[in-house]
Amino acid sequence: MSERLASSAATRPLWRNRDFMLLWSGQVVSTVGMRVTTLAYPLLVLALTGSPFQAGLVGFAQTLPFLVLYLPAGALVDRWDRKRVMLAADGVRVVLLGLLVLALAVDRVSVAALLVVVFLDGACFVFFQLAESAALPHIVPQPQLPTALSQNQARELGADLVGRPLGGALFAVGHTLPFVFDLFSYVLGFLTMLFVRPGLQERRVEEPRRGLLTDIAEGLAWLWRQHLLRALVALTGAVNLVLASLTLVLIVRAQQLGASASLIGVMLALPGGAAIAGALAAPWLQRRLPPRRVVIGSLWLWAGGMVALVWLPSPLALGAVVAVTALPEPAFNVVLTSYRYALAPDRLQARTVGAARLVIWGAIPLGSLAAGSLLQALGARGTLVAYAVFMIALATLATSLRTIRRAPRLEEIPRPE
Repeated sequence: MSERLASSAATRPLWRNRDFMLLWSGQVVSTVGMRVTTLAYPLLVLALTGSPFQAGLVGFAQTLPFLVLYLPAGALVDRWDRKRVMLAADGVRVVLLGLLVLALAVDRVSVAALLVVVFLDGACFVFFQLAESAALPHIVPQPQLPTALSQNQARELGADLVGRPLGGALFAVGHTLPFVFDLFSYVLGFLTMLFVRPGLQERRVEEPRRGLLTDIAEGLAWLWRQHLLRALVALTGAVNLVLASLTLVLIVRAQQLGASASLIGVMLALPGGAAIAGALAAPWLQRRLPPRRVVIGSLWLWAGGMVALVWLPSPLALGAVVAVTALPEPAFNVVLTSYRYALAPDRLQARTVGAARLVIWGAIPLGSLAAGSLLQALGARGTLVAYAVFMIALATLATSLRTIRRAPRLEEIPRPE
C-alpha cells in the first residue's frame, strides 16, 4: 500500500474499508458456525459413548494441527498467495462438514470418523488463520491495526456469545442441526472471501528456492531472539493449557449439577458477552495502560477466577465468574499481536505467527488431553483445584519477570525493515 493510499485509508472508519468488512463479515458467520460445533462435538461424543475421556480425545484431535502444522504451514503460507490459501481452507471445510452431515443423516458416525473430520477441520483452520493474520496489515492501515484486531476479537467472542447457546439449542432439537449450520457458515465465508481483492502480501524479490526446513528455522530463530515476544508467547501457551480446556471441565461440572444442554449453552455464552465488552475497550486500554499492566493484571484476574470456580454450586454462577475473567482477554491478545506486527517484517509474518502459535495454540490439544485425564482421575472439582494452583504459580512467575515488567509501549518500537 502506498503512503498516499495508506494515509487516505487511515482517515476513514473501518466500516468503510470494503475488503476488511467483506473478510470480517464472512468470518463472523463462519466463526459462529465453528462455535456451534465446538459445543456440539463433545455433546455428540458424550451422547454416543458417555465417556469424558473420549470427548477430550476428540477435542485433542481437533486442535492437534495447532501442535504439528503451525511451523510448516507458516513457511508455506509465506510462499503462497494468501487469498488463495483462505479460499482453499474454507472450500475443504465445506466438503468435510457436508460428509459429516451425510454420515449423521444415515446414522453411520463413529468416534474414529469424528477424529478424522475434526483433525482435517483443524488443519484448514490453521492455514486460514495464518493467511488472514499475515494479510491483515495489507487490508488495514497501520494506525487502525489495534482497532481491527479488537474487532476481530469481538468477532471471535461474539461468536462465543451466539454460537454456544445456539449449538446447545440446535443439538437439543436434533444432533445433525449444529453441523448443518456450520456447513452453511463455511459456504458463506467462502463466498465473501471471493470478493476480497488479491495482492495481500508485499511483492517478493526472486530468491533461490530454499528448503522448507530452512524457512521454518528462520522464523523460529527470529522469534527466539525477541526476548519480550518469546516471554509473552510462553506465558500465553501456559495460560491456554487451562483456559482452552476449561469448556470441557465446565460442561462436565454443569452436568454433575444437573444442567441441560440448553442451560450449558447459556452458561458458556456468558463469557462471550463480557469479552465483547473487553474487545470494545481494548483499543482504549492499549492507549492508556502500559502493556505490562495488561499482561500481569490479566494473569492475576484469571488466577482469582479459577479459585472462585472451585466453590460455585450453580452453572450460571460458573458462567458469571468466567465472564468476569474474560474481560481482559481481548486486550491481552491485542497486546501480543500488536507487538508481533510492530516487530516482524512482512516476509516473516506467517512464519512468526506459526512459530508463536506452535506454543500458544499447540498447548490447546495438550490441555484437552490433560483435561480428559484429570476429569477421569480427579473429577470436575478436583480439576478446577489443579487449574487454580497452576494459574497462581503462572501469575507469580510473570510478575517476577524483568522482561515483562520493562516492556516498552508500542509507539516506542521502530518499524521493522
